[in-house]
Amino acid sequence: MYEKLGKAAQYIQSIKVTKPKVGVVLGSGLGVFVDQIEDKTIIPYSEIPYFKKTTVEGHEGRLILGKVKGVEVAVLQGRFHAYEGLPMDEVVFPVRLLSILDISTLVLTNAAGGVNLNFKPGDLVIINDHINLMGRNPLIGPNNNEMGPRFPDMTHAYNPELVSIMKEVSKSLAHVIHEGVYAGVLGPTYETPSEIKMIRILGGDMVGMSTVPEAIAANHLGLKVCGISCITNMGAGIVNQTLKHEDIKHEAMKAMNHFTALLNGSIEKFGKM
Repeated sequence: MYEKLGKAAQYIQSIKVTKPKVGVVLGSGLGVFVDQIEDKTIIPYSEIPYFKKTTVEGHEGRLILGKVKGVEVAVLQGRFHAYEGLPMDEVVFPVRLLSILDISTLVLTNAAGGVNLNFKPGDLVIINDHINLMGRNPLIGPNNNEMGPRFPDMTHAYNPELVSIMKEVSKSLAHVIHEGVYAGVLGPTYETPSEIKMIRILGGDMVGMSTVPEAIAANHLGLKVCGISCITNMGAGIVNQTLKHEDIKHEAMKAMNHFTALLNGSIEKFGKM
């Protein structure tokens, strides 16, 4: 794994010598953020050694290197999911690659279903913790001591200082921004009404099929992690609706202005840390 990461990083540096400070993973329908990136170099995943191609609509499959508010960034436009049939090592390979490129801060974003009854579609939620309901963990198997410890601590999986900065930035925006716990499920089916009730009882505020493996791998690597969920729908049984992926992408687009403002403002402050 470490050798593969080294070869992938070497290829990227051969295209553009870069030392990004902040890495960003963009979730379903949130790719419009790349328009904010200056001095862009775009590398399709298909060209990067050992990368898979994205198979989910709304995940373009591109690595974008550039700057946001003067801060050097590496942005993953599209992610991999375990429900695509991939082993966890391949799901988190891109995040591990960003670490090899020398990022210190990782921002994870996603489109999520609302579980908290105070949320509504279009809301943004700063992630302050997660619940792993996937039944899988990217660290299962022999530990690579070059990447991190055998038993990494997850007490502050979402860095409190980063969360505080994002909350500070959110106060300047004329938009409701919440804070909550993300529940990660395997998918690809959407949850049943009873599963949504269970997640609420367990303490989850929103639910999705990503983010958790990346957060675990990033903490293992010693990165500072934070996250943003865009509520694109309410969970099954909360309102009388059926769930479709195209509707979720549509709702994500409606929140893009506020999403971009929160991400831009936060990255600017992360760059000064």
